[in-house]
Amino acid sequence: PQKKFKDNDYSNNYIHTGELPSKFVRNVKNPVEGYPKLQRLFQLKERQTQAYACTPFGSRVDIDNMVPTLNKWIHKDKLVFDVIMIGSLTENQFIYPLLTQLPLEKLCSKPGFLFIWASAQKINELTRLLNSDGWAKKFRRSEELVFVPVNKDSPYYPNRDGIEDDSLFEKMQWHCWMCITGTVRRSTDGHLIHCNVDTDLNIENEEDNNKNLVVPNHIYKVAENFSSANRRLHIIPSRSGYNNPVKPRRGWVIMSPDIIIDNFEPLRYKNEITEIGTNVPQDNEIENLRPKSPV
Repeated sequence: PQKKFKDNDYSNNYIHTGELPSKFVRNVKNPVEGYPKLQRLFQLKERQTQAYACTPFGSRVDIDNMVPTLNKWIHKDKLVFDVIMIGSLTENQFIYPLLTQLPLEKLCSKPGFLFIWASAQKINELTRLLNSDGWAKKFRRSEELVFVPVNKDSPYYPNRDGIEDDSLFEKMQWHCWMCITGTVRRSTDGHLIHCNVDTDLNIENEEDNNKNLVVPNHIYKVAENFSSANRRLHIIPSRSGYNNPVKPRRGWVIMSPDIIIDNFEPLRYKNEITEIGTNVPQDNEIENLRPKSPV
C-alpha cells in the first residue's frame, strides 16, 4: 500500500518551506490556557511583584569598567543582591572574563540565585567553568532554562559565527544556568522561592512587545516568579548597539553600556529597599494556588 505522510510532519515541512517547527507550538501565546488556577496565579504574582518593586535603576558602565564598579559596590557601598542575572540574548558577550574576575560570592547574598545566559555555542565553555572546584564550592548549579526563537527573522536568533557553511543543523536556542548559593529547600522555604511556576522551556511569542529588546520580558518574569527577593541585579557585559538600547525595568538594577537611563545611586537604592523590604510578602491566595513540592 502507498505510504501516507503525516500532516504534522514539521521536519518535512521545514525542508520545503523553511518554517521552523517551533512556529507551530500551539500554546505559545498563553502557556496556561485551559488552566484557570495557573492563569490566576500568574496575575497575582505579577501584581504582587509590581507592588513591591523598586524604581527602575540603570547603571551605564563600559564593559572594561564593570568589574571595578562592581568591586566598589561590594567593598565601599556594601551592596548585596539576592538575584543576579548575567548576560542577554546577544552575541559577543564578555561573560567568561566577568565571571573569573568578579567575586560574585561577595556580591550575591546567601541564599542567593544566579542566572547566566549564553548561546548554545558558548554554553559548553560556561559549563566547564561552573563545574570547576572553585565555582562548585561557591555556587551550586541547579536548573537549566532554554529560550527558543520563533524563526530566523527573530532578533534573538543567534548568528552563524563558528558554524561551518556546510552544516546541516544550526543551534538556535539560548541556555541559562541557574545557580544557588547557600541552602534553600523548595519544600520548606516557600517564603523565599516558588518552584515550578514557569516551565524550563520558553518559546518566543511573536505577539510580545519585544522588538528592540535585548532581553525578552519573559526572562525577567521567570526570575521574579521564582524568587521572592526584591534586590535584583542584571549585568549585560556586551554592547547591544544604538538600535537596540537596553530598557530599564521596575524592580531591577540593570548595568549595561547601552542602558537608556543612568540613575543608579547606591544610597538611594538601599533606602528604597529598606522601605519596601528585601522580600515580597507572602500572599495567602498565591500560596494556595502555586505548585508545591511534597514535604
